[in-house]
Amino acid sequence: MSNLTETTRGGISAVLSGKNRSWRSKLLFAGPAIIASVAYMDPGNYATNIQAGAGYGYSLLWVVLLANLIAMLFQALSARLGIVTGKNLAELSRDNFPKPVVWIMWVISEVAAMATDLAEFLGGAIGLALLFGLPLFVGMVITAIVTYAILIFERYGFRPMELIISAMVGVIGLCYLAELIIAPVDWASVGLGMMQPVLPDTLALTIAVGIIGATVMPHAIYLHSGLMQARAEPRNDSDRRKVLRYSNIEVVLALAVAGMVNIAMVVMAASAFHQGHSDVAEIETAYHTLTPLLGAAAASMFLLSLIFSGISSSVVGTMAGQMIMQGFLHFSIPVWVRRLVTMIPAFAVVGMGVNATQALVMSQVVLSIALPVPMIALIIFSARKDIMGAFATGPLIRTLAGIGAVVVLALNFVLLADVFGLPIPFITG
Repeated sequence: MSNLTETTRGGISAVLSGKNRSWRSKLLFAGPAIIASVAYMDPGNYATNIQAGAGYGYSLLWVVLLANLIAMLFQALSARLGIVTGKNLAELSRDNFPKPVVWIMWVISEVAAMATDLAEFLGGAIGLALLFGLPLFVGMVITAIVTYAILIFERYGFRPMELIISAMVGVIGLCYLAELIIAPVDWASVGLGMMQPVLPDTLALTIAVGIIGATVMPHAIYLHSGLMQARAEPRNDSDRRKVLRYSNIEVVLALAVAGMVNIAMVVMAASAFHQGHSDVAEIETAYHTLTPLLGAAAASMFLLSLIFSGISSSVVGTMAGQMIMQGFLHFSIPVWVRRLVTMIPAFAVVGMGVNATQALVMSQVVLSIALPVPMIALIIFSARKDIMGAFATGPLIRTLAGIGAVVVLALNFVLLADVFGLPIPFITG
């Protein structure tokens, strides 16, 4: 009897060959973008989005929208790379860049992976600790055990993992749908905040960069190419175009859901905290403040979504870390070792008494600074005809990708200027 992964591969082959044309068969192509989308709803998003909504109301929603559009483009390019070349971004970097560049890319990517896991791991632990009244350390241990238990399913193929992660994404989405129903939202201000780009002061700039770092994730760009490289087996360019079409549709839908969840996070924080509680900047404070403002149900759903976000994104982060190490170094370690190594920074932060939410926000700034590395590599490889052949990106896509990368780089340079006390044009306050 075939397992879920073998059945999925067989079904995909039947669609590509034209033997199966049912609408249900198209669902077999869904999965990779959903897994990648988890990176766009991780606990780092909660920290930055709470600060954005509480401190600035709806005015930073445009940053969330912009980040999500950039994410869609780069995740689509990452998937395209894996489908066409049969290799992931880290492998292509190893094969095509000089060794010193490869080593630098790997080190930066590993730092980003640790910053990612810090946010994800702490988020799940904070949610468990608050919901069940546990010490944070106990919440971290439970998060570690549950994460590793889910990772075991990876040995049974990609499909079981896709279904588990999809279910967790569904829970996160439903929780925030309920939050929007409960919260007194000013929808006119939501629309204005999404369309009017403003940065009121330098703190808003730091949060904006954190939002970019929490939304467009380096490890997700690496991971998506790997998830696609061996999932389908296109026989020719016609098959590749079919797989690309289904992949692009999934990317748009999956990241649209992730984007709506992020928007809902900011909207909930703005509607609940901005008037009278604008100083709310921590997940713990947000939870305790939500209970009297919106009720125990809203506060509990907030924590439930945080727990599912932390656990699912921690699983995905470990998968990405494995792929990054194997791709750059052609070296693999057992998943439990990888899980242990990436947990160390989180335990160290808690052991030193660092504020957990502040650590989450700063981890997103680190990710934002690391982000240009895979973005630039992806732009280079996806445009090279010797690598992509007929699927090399055209002038329009290259231009849009370049603009996206420039936006991220510009925000990073502005952030560094702020850190070092240099004057920043056009920013007041």
